[in-house]
Amino acid sequence: MSYNVYISEESVDGDSDGPLAGRTVAVKDNISTEGVRTTCGSAMLEDYVPPYDATVVERLKDAGATVSGKTNMDEFGMGTTNETSAFGPVENPVAEGRVPGGSSGGSAAAVAAGEADLALGSDTGGSVRCPAAFCGVVGIKPTYGLVSRYGLVAYANSLEQIGPFAPTVEEAAELLEVIAGPDEHDATTRDAREEGTDYDFAAAADGDVEGLEIGVPTELLDGADEGVVETFWDAIAELEAQGASYHEVDLPSLEHAVEAYYVIAMSEASSNLARFDGVRYGQSGGYEGNWNESFAKAREEGFGEEVKRRVLLGTYALSAGYHDKYYKKAQDARAWVKQDFDEALDDADVLASPTMPIPPMKLGESLDDPMKMYLADCNTTPVNLANLPAISVPAGETDEGPVGLQLIGPAFGEKTIIRAGSALA
Repeated sequence: MSYNVYISEESVDGDSDGPLAGRTVAVKDNISTEGVRTTCGSAMLEDYVPPYDATVVERLKDAGATVSGKTNMDEFGMGTTNETSAFGPVENPVAEGRVPGGSSGGSAAAVAAGEADLALGSDTGGSVRCPAAFCGVVGIKPTYGLVSRYGLVAYANSLEQIGPFAPTVEEAAELLEVIAGPDEHDATTRDAREEGTDYDFAAAADGDVEGLEIGVPTELLDGADEGVVETFWDAIAELEAQGASYHEVDLPSLEHAVEAYYVIAMSEASSNLARFDGVRYGQSGGYEGNWNESFAKAREEGFGEEVKRRVLLGTYALSAGYHDKYYKKAQDARAWVKQDFDEALDDADVLASPTMPIPPMKLGESLDDPMKMYLADCNTTPVNLANLPAISVPAGETDEGPVGLQLIGPAFGEKTIIRAGSALA
C-alpha cells in the first residue's frame, strides 16, 4: 500500500563502504540534495533542484548509505499532522486513517512502513519526536549545535535540528553518529568533545538503567489523554523494574512555553521566508510593471494557508510597537523555560513525559482548528526552547494508535537519553 511517503523517489548511491553501507536512508524534503528536487512540501519550490548537498547528506553518502528518496512533509515544516503539504497528506502506516504526525511525517512513515531502513527529519518544535511517537518508531532531537544545519531550508533557525528515525534506539544512535559533528559551513555547530563527551552514541544503547533517576514534570501530564497517561506510567514502571527510579518535578514555566515557542518560531519564519519572492528561484509571479504585485502574486500562489498564517502572525509580532509586547516577552519566557529544565536536571539524569498528549488524530480532524494543532505540541516545544536533546521511543498503544515516551537530557547528554531509551526499544 502507498502511504504518500515520498515526494521524489529518486535514489542516490553513497560510497561502497562505510558504517551505513547497504542501508537506505529517506531524507526529509527540506534537506538539500544536489541534483534531486527539494520542495519543502510547497508549491513555491515544486521544481527547485539544489546545486549542492546538505552536510548531513554528504555524511550519509560518505558512510555508504543510499538515499532512497525525499519524504513528504508539512509545508516548510509548519504543521503537526503532515496534512499541510502541497503534495497531499501522508497516511499513518500503523494507524489506518490517522495522521503520521508532522512535520517529518513522511520520514517516520517510511521507516514504519519498511520503505526505508532509516530516515532523517528536522525538529523545530517536535517535528521528529511527534511523528516518531505517532508511527511507533524511534526519533532523536539532538542538542542544538550537535548536527549541522547547512543545507536545511530554514524555518526557525534558533530552534531547529536535524535528527534520525529508526526502528530501534541503537540504529537511531548509529545514524546520529554519522551526521553529528562540527561543520565549517555552520557556525552554530559545536564539537561535542569540547563539551566532555564523544560521538560513540551506539555503544550507549546498552539498556542499562540501573540507578537512573527520572524526573517527571507534572505539567506535561496535565490534560493528556487518559490512555496516553496510562501507557506512559506503564513505561515508567518498566524502567523501574529494570533499576531506575523516578520523582515528580514542577516546571512552572511550561505554562507559557507553547505561546513563547509560536511567537519565536513564527517571527523567525516571517524573516526566513521573505526570500521566497519568485525572483531568484521558486514560483514566479511574472512581471507586469509592478514588482510589489509580482512578489505578492508569487507568495499568494506559492504558499499554502498554514504558511501564510504563520508568516502574517510572525510579521505582526516583529512589527514596530509590538516587538517588545510579544517577541521580547517570548524570549524572556524562553530563558525561564531553559532555567527550569536546567534546575530539574540537576536532580535527575533525564526527564520523562508522553511525547504527545494525544494519540494520532484522524486525517482531516485538525485542519479547521489550528489552535488544536498548536496545543498538541505542548510536550515537545519546550525542549527546543531550551536547546536540549530528547528522544521518543515506543511506549505502547491505545485503541487509537501508538504512544511515545519522551526522554529529555542535559545539553550534549545524548548518551544518557540513548541509554535510557534503549531499555524500552
